[in-house]
Amino acid sequence: MISFPNAKINLGLNIVERRPDGYHDLETVFYPIGLTDVLEIVPAKGGESTLTTYGNPVDCPAEKNLVMKALRLMQQHYDVPEVDIYLYKHIPDGAGLGGGSSDASSTMLMLNEMFDLGVEKAELARLAATLGADCPFFIYNQPMMATGIGEILTPINVSLKGMYLFLVKPAVSVPTKVAYSRVTPAPSISPLEADLAMNVNLWNGVVKNDFEPSVFAEFPELAEIKSTIEKGGALYASMSGSGSSIFGIFDDVNMAEKMRGKFDNYSTYVIELL
Repeated sequence: MISFPNAKINLGLNIVERRPDGYHDLETVFYPIGLTDVLEIVPAKGGESTLTTYGNPVDCPAEKNLVMKALRLMQQHYDVPEVDIYLYKHIPDGAGLGGGSSDASSTMLMLNEMFDLGVEKAELARLAATLGADCPFFIYNQPMMATGIGEILTPINVSLKGMYLFLVKPAVSVPTKVAYSRVTPAPSISPLEADLAMNVNLWNGVVKNDFEPSVFAEFPELAEIKSTIEKGGALYASMSGSGSSIFGIFDDVNMAEKMRGKFDNYSTYVIELL
């Protein structure tokens, strides 16, 4: 079986407060985008499961990869035999795009289908939350308001269909722990859902990512990227998650494609939004 785990962007990201357990309560909207990895799962040829990776380098042992953790999690709870997994990595790592989480959730969904387990999505999402805060989103893979540490999901009526995403991934990666350690939590000034109900071209200055001030101070290159995208005619621009990818939303594919010429030394993507 083959699937194509997709990335996400964050539309707004408010860090509301620091919790007693050290985590942070947040408010954000996860929005799926058509930038994908490729994941294949087949019955194991030998007696043990294997993971083979291609594409972008994966810098961790197989058993620590979220895909293998997802497999072991499913085997703990259900009758899942050993399998061979082949993963082609195309979604950039350390970018705030959720590629590893998407791969893990896709693994769970595929195993559920392959072996006729009949597990409801709500239960898969509950299990997926033990792997990572944004893993449950990828079980549903539709625009979702996320609260708590990102695991409490509510469907939201936000559509960017027909628009185009211009995405830049610089070489720098922003460690998530570092990003959280430097942010100043504060209650939202206005409900994110209400802000996102406005026309996209009114989002700038209203729909914010609370990580940007501290991350941009540490990595000024990212602030310059966002500024260049805004000056290039984006309706809205933002960092995704805790970085380091920066995106702009355009209503004209030619304008989005034209942005590539300003970022010759970076990985760039133009993606139609659905």
